[in-house]
Amino acid sequence: MSLSPPKTRASGVLLHPTSLPDFSTLGALGSNAYQFIDFLNQCGFSYWQVLPMGPTHDDGSPYNSLSAFAGNPHWLGKQWLAEQPDAQIENYAALSEFREQHYYWLDDFALFTAIKQQQNGQHWIHWPDALRVRQPSALEAFRDEHQTAINAIIQGQYHFSTQWTLLKQYAAANHIKIIGDLPIFVAHDSADVWSHQHLYKLDSKGQPTVVAGVPPDYFSKTGQRWGNPLYQWDALKDQHYEWWIKRLEHSLSQFDWIRIDHFRGFDACWEIPAAEATAVNGEWVTSPGEDLFERLTKQLGSLPLIAEDLGIITPEVEQLRDNFNLPGMRILQFAHDSDGLNPYLPHNHIPNSVVYTGTHDNDTTLGWYLALSNEQKRRVLNYYAWPQESMPWPMIKCALSSVAKLAIIPMQDILALDGKHRMNTPGTTQGNWLWQFTWDQISKELPAYIASLNEVYNR
Repeated sequence: MSLSPPKTRASGVLLHPTSLPDFSTLGALGSNAYQFIDFLNQCGFSYWQVLPMGPTHDDGSPYNSLSAFAGNPHWLGKQWLAEQPDAQIENYAALSEFREQHYYWLDDFALFTAIKQQQNGQHWIHWPDALRVRQPSALEAFRDEHQTAINAIIQGQYHFSTQWTLLKQYAAANHIKIIGDLPIFVAHDSADVWSHQHLYKLDSKGQPTVVAGVPPDYFSKTGQRWGNPLYQWDALKDQHYEWWIKRLEHSLSQFDWIRIDHFRGFDACWEIPAAEATAVNGEWVTSPGEDLFERLTKQLGSLPLIAEDLGIITPEVEQLRDNFNLPGMRILQFAHDSDGLNPYLPHNHIPNSVVYTGTHDNDTTLGWYLALSNEQKRRVLNYYAWPQESMPWPMIKCALSSVAKLAIIPMQDILALDGKHRMNTPGTTQGNWLWQFTWDQISKELPAYIASLNEVYNR
């Protein structure tokens, strides 16, 4: 398994597995996932980028997960499960080995999930005090009474790991590497915070004293109040960053590359008092990024990370990124709102970067283009010198032609879909993370056409 940036030019597609056809009935790791890998291979792509794979809350956001380690059991391909012999499903030796390998998080996750089910889905801060503060005798009594439910949860994680490993092996056999996504923060209502409350800035009731977000900017007058609890970095350092080492080690066992979300937070986090309704009244508080990444490098070797360095980035953040030779991101949809010095414009790209037409948080490129004014459209087409070709193909070709070593195109852009097909609209909670494509949207000619583009641009 390669754990280093590509030495040659390459390209790939951004598609969350929940966007595969018939996800609700076939799961995310069944036959359609294998067929998608075949499609990538036919197109000449080398990478498949996904979003976080953890179990989600009711909002469905993969960035608001119940665990930083667990897989989403709803992804299990039901067809695959049905085809497995009973000996495979009930392989106790393999299950025991799995439990031993994942001891650091698995038992606490299973216990957390079982308690949450028994408490009708309530946030852990509303559980009975003995369970909320993890009183050993209370936890042991709960385990004894609910062992069957706990075992079923662990078995679900075992099946997820088994299916994901098989899928990843198939991808590797077809020369496809997988890029994962690791959010810097975790959800307050998660097994991670409940299990390691001393590692977060919480009060005696388990409530955050400060929460994460970003300050007001061009896009929002009140900033963004995400609400995630913030780390007690001193406590993490006292443990030699063990939680982060285990988290990244786990991710590296699942992916070839990892996009690390909100990289800016490793230099400084915007801390918002928990009582504030918006992100206006916060302050930047320094994070020990250099110390953390030195420790990660010492423990894990070269870090195959993509730094999500979007937004207003300081020289200190850039230095942290460059000190560890991490490629940053270049988004073409962000390239046309200023002058020729805009870092997202293709003529300003650098090889050690990853170029995207857009991300999961953007409109589709066609939707973005259609929403522009006539003057903005004229400027965009003038830059690409392709006024005779319909969007999003000028942008796709530009991404592929960039000097950036890796180019990633969202599947919606590959299919030339408009804004009705976007994945997520930041700042909203309804109608997100639901998009799925269908196989009949892929014309017979499309794979060969894209393969020819990858060849032309030496991807």
